Amino acid sequence: MFSKSRIIGALLTGTLFLSLAGGGLHAHDADDHGDAKPNQDELTRVLIFSKTAWYRHPAIPELNSFLVKLGGKFGAQFDVSETPADFSRLDKYQAVIFNSTTDIGNSLDETQRKQLKDWYQAGGGIMALHAAAVHHNTWPWWTNLVGCDFNSDSDFIKAKLIVDPKHKDHPAVKGYGPEFHYTADWTNHDKSVTGLPGVKVLLRIDETSYDPVREYFKTRGGKPMGKDHPVSWIRAFEGGRFFYTELGHEVKSLNTKFGQQHLMEGLRWITRTKRFNRNPNKK
Repeated sequence: MFSKSRIIGALLTGTLFLSLAGGGLHAHDADDHGDAKPNQDELTRVLIFSKTAWYRHPAIPELNSFLVKLGGKFGAQFDVSETPADFSRLDKYQAVIFNSTTDIGNSLDETQRKQLKDWYQAGGGIMALHAAAVHHNTWPWWTNLVGCDFNSDSDFIKAKLIVDPKHKDHPAVKGYGPEFHYTADWTNHDKSVTGLPGVKVLLRIDETSYDPVREYFKTRGGKPMGKDHPVSWIRAFEGGRFFYTELGHEVKSLNTKFGQQHLMEGLRWITRTKRFNRNPNKK
């Protein structure tokens, strides 16, 4: 069903985080949905891609494992790959999660870029976590899709998040407005995405509630963004759907009640699915 190179790509750099059972490696913790085309009504199958071509976050393997297990709670098969050739099979997936994939343009060749772009423009869904919006000017299409690049970041710190009142009922943030405090590593982008075609900002951060530029970047040109600092947004763009969140530097920024809702409802939005395959609250 899956070649080893397909399902263990992200795990070759260190400790094995995915489960081993019966002598085989499984990159999912849910019903096996096989190679059939995904269900259009339920979230059933997602690809996690985590190959990097610039700085690599040490927590990527642990995050991959967390995402696989989270998907399994909702009955979805999450496959992990760092093999760009797998983009030839994107028709088997409803969404691709790009897990801090710095410099994605240098991770993919022209054929793989086209495969991803064609799949997305035919209605695919892309979720970009944390550093998937970092150092990607080697691929203009991705730069345009994301809408910004990296300037600097903060320490892991609690800060005040503000839910955009126009989108307070979006399932990825519903129940958390008008504002709440949350702890994570916060990224300063080189510009705001507010006002870009198709962009709806879900969350902004109040920079007066924390120090937005950590010491390392204060002497390296790091700049805060000011009053308009989006940390999560959605975008209907060129036929597909895109979701970005600054969360995901490490597992603890996502492994909360809000973090799990934020991710799973974001996935449901980009895949246009009506429901999850499994209710995680039912025993």
